[in-house]
Amino acid sequence: MTSSTRRFPRGSHGDLLDPQCPTRRLLDRIGTKWMSMAVKVLAEADPEEVRFAELQRRMVGVSQKMLSVTLQGMARDGLVSRRVEPSVPPRVYYRLTPLGLSLEGPLAAVRAWAEEHMAEVDRANRRSGEHTADD
Repeated sequence: MTSSTRRFPRGSHGDLLDPQCPTRRLLDRIGTKWMSMAVKVLAEADPEEVRFAELQRRMVGVSQKMLSVTLQGMARDGLVSRRVEPSVPPRVYYRLTPLGLSLEGPLAAVRAWAEEHMAEVDRANRRSGEHTADD
């Protein structure tokens, strides 16, 4: 048994400030922009599947490798299901699982907050830059 298992038994809330906290490790994974975009695109398509190429097209700026890594992590975490259609080249489809679909609400709330407060954050960044230049 590892020290993180002893301190944070399965189902416990843990301590977000501790680097070994399971909640913190999960937030590190679900808090990325690519994860948020993938969940949004797949949730909009629900219950339909989305091909890898379509996901990449809709997620402007994501590289093939980054999308692949993101989807592999989501599949490992039980957030997406993956289906491969045997063809040349193979067609790969993704769909949110019920667990993945349950993440859309919280991520949508974070996106809404960002949209509502982006101007404020931009102003704060500009003011911070002005103060830094004067110091």
